[in-house]
Amino acid sequence: MPAQAKIKIGVIGASGYTGADLIRLAACHPHMKIALLAANTHAGKALGDVFPHLGFIGGPALVKAEDADWSACDAVFCGLPHGTAQDIVATLPESVKVIDMSADFRLRDTGTYAKWYGREHAASHLLKNAVYGLTEFYGEAIAKARLVACPGCYPTAALLALLPLVHAKLVDPADIVIDAKSGVSGAGRSLKQNILFSETGEGLSPYSIASHRHAPEIEQEISAAAGEQVLVNFTPHLVPMSRGELVTAYVRLAAGHQPADLSAALEARYKAAHFVKLAPKGTLPSTQFVRGSNYCMIGVYADRIPGRAIVVSAIDNLVKGSAGQAIQNFNLMYGFPESAGLEQLPLFP
Repeated sequence: MPAQAKIKIGVIGASGYTGADLIRLAACHPHMKIALLAANTHAGKALGDVFPHLGFIGGPALVKAEDADWSACDAVFCGLPHGTAQDIVATLPESVKVIDMSADFRLRDTGTYAKWYGREHAASHLLKNAVYGLTEFYGEAIAKARLVACPGCYPTAALLALLPLVHAKLVDPADIVIDAKSGVSGAGRSLKQNILFSETGEGLSPYSIASHRHAPEIEQEISAAAGEQVLVNFTPHLVPMSRGELVTAYVRLAAGHQPADLSAALEARYKAAHFVKLAPKGTLPSTQFVRGSNYCMIGVYADRIPGRAIVVSAIDNLVKGSAGQAIQNFNLMYGFPESAGLEQLPLFP
C-alpha cells in the first residue's frame, strides 16, 4: 500500500459517546479516512448537527446501517450496544476488518454470553476467530485478526493492573476484590433516570452489585492467566463526572512476596508499553492524570493488613476504555505504529 494511502473506515453507532470519541480521534489519524458514518436514529443528519464539536471536520452525513455500502470501507468500528452489534457484524463483507467496541464478541463461551446478556448469540460462528482486544496482551493475535473484540472499560482498567500479577503468581487469584468507579458517559447517551443530572450530581452510588456484565469478562481473562476457574468480587460505582475510570483492587499476596514485587512485575511487563505507565513515586493514580488520553496509570501500595496489597488503575473510559484502544488495535491490524493518532496528552485540569 502506498505510503500516502489512507484506510477507509466506517463507524456504526456514530451518534453515541464511544462513536463520537472514535470520530474525534480518527479525524487526526495520519492513516485514516472517515468514509461512512451510521446512526439509525440520526440518519440523514450532518455530523455537526448531532455533535457540534465535530462539525469542524465535515465528514459524510449519517446513514442507516442497513442502507450503508460497507464494501466501500476497509475497516469498520462498531459502537453499538450489546445484543445489537452481532446482527450487523455478521452481515459485513468478509473483506472488511471489524473492530467491535460492544460486548458481543468478548466472551468466548456462548452459554456465558446468554446468561449475562439475556439472549442467545446470533453470530456464534464468528467467535472462534474473534480476538480479545486487550492490546498489551494479545498484540500478536490482533495484528493477524479480521475481527477484534475490544474489552469493556472496567475490564481494561482491572486487567491491565492484575493480569501481570496473576501470570507471575504473585497474588492469590481466588482473593481479588475490585472496587471500580466510572464517569456517567459509561452508561451511554440514551435517556435513563439514574443518569439525569439531578439524580447523579452531588452523589456517588454503586450499581449492578454482584451482577455487572463486565464481571464474567474479567473472570474469563484472570482464569486464563491463573490456569483455573476464578471468581472475583467486582462492584462498580457511578461518579458525577462525564469521563474517567478508577479501579482499586485489593489482593492477597502469594507466600513469600511483598508489594514491591508487584511493582517490579508491572514495571517489567510494561517496560516497552507505550500507553501503560506506573505512577511515579509519591503520586497516586487519578482520572485527572489520564483524562482525554489513551494512557493507563497504575500504582501498587502496601495494605495495613499484613500479606495484602492495594493496586490502583486509572484510565479514560471513552479512550483507553473504548475508542482509543480500538484505534490502538486498528494500528496493529494494519501494521502502523501503535501510537498513531493517539499521541494526545491528558487534559489537565
